[in-house]
Amino acid sequence: MQIATFVITWLQSHARRERGQDLIEYAMLSGLIAAAIVAVGILVYSGALTAMATGISGCIDFTAGGCNPGF
Repeated sequence: MQIATFVITWLQSHARRERGQDLIEYAMLSGLIAAAIVAVGILVYSGALTAMATGISGCIDFTAGGCNPGF
């Protein structure tokens, strides 16, 4: 029973600390900003990415239209 009391007391004392909380918050914010930048990049360049993928697929499939990768 002493071990359980010790563990509960230890967890309670460590749960109140905010020692690494700032680091976690900054990491999560950085991840959110990076995801937003990627999403905006995909939305802005979606036409160009689609054209490039279509051109590359034409090169792979050897269609009659020829190879025009788009870059």
